[in-house]
Amino acid sequence: MSYNKPAEFVQTMIDTGEAKVRTSTRDLILRGTMAGIILSLAVVVAITAIVQTGVGIVGALVFPVGFCILSLMGYDLLTGVFGLAPLAKFESRKGITWSSILRCWGYVGLGNLLGSLLVAFLIALTFTMNFSVEAGAVGQKFIGAATARTVGYAEHGMNGWITVFVKGILCNLMVCLGVIGNMTARSVAGKIAAMWLPIFIFFALVFEHAVVNMFLFPLGMMLGADFSIATWLNWNLIPTVLGNLVGGLLFTCVPLYLTHTKTAPAIDVENDAEIYAEPALSTK
Repeated sequence: MSYNKPAEFVQTMIDTGEAKVRTSTRDLILRGTMAGIILSLAVVVAITAIVQTGVGIVGALVFPVGFCILSLMGYDLLTGVFGLAPLAKFESRKGITWSSILRCWGYVGLGNLLGSLLVAFLIALTFTMNFSVEAGAVGQKFIGAATARTVGYAEHGMNGWITVFVKGILCNLMVCLGVIGNMTARSVAGKIAAMWLPIFIFFALVFEHAVVNMFLFPLGMMLGADFSIATWLNWNLIPTVLGNLVGGLLFTCVPLYLTHTKTAPAIDVENDAEIYAEPALSTK
């Protein structure tokens, strides 16, 4: 059978969460770095496709290729471990503590940032002929997107911050479904299809993804976007990270865990039928 039932893949989610928390520091950083590199390159492919076609949905259609590659290679995104790692704690797996979960999140996030910054520098170099000319159309698109999603939010004050936070929630609701999609199928083609769909949705709706933003905004600044690191952190990365945590954990992984691992007792059909049966019509 090519499909894993929910009760089966939720157990895989728990086991995977435990394995990631127990992973060595070196491997968490290395896997996080490689994930950041691959996802960043996928962003470049998506934005290039949008510029070339003038159709935003085309970028959303091609972007999931990066997510699928990094997932199949066993690399880690902060957004994914946000949802999976705590499940091992909820199951009281031996040795899993909140401090060990925070360690996992921290090192994966550090790796994602390192990989994203590396690719941002290399892409900025290629867009500007080793920083000797201005970036072309694709580079200008990055500058515009980075500015709109920092300064644009800052202009609205707390309303802008809340908007980014909610977009972060909605983003990782879908991204964690993509992470789980890799566990729902047994064939490579099935895994790719299950991952592609939710990742397409988040990108098409322009939700906020912490790791994508670790690449997008530094690249924008390297190309000449007019905002500071503090503006990026305050008006995008921080609310995005918090939103991703809430969305991935509370909106995706916890509901699956509760309904398929801590399932409530089933209703007694016979007794239920007696309770709700309509009284027989009188024959008098």
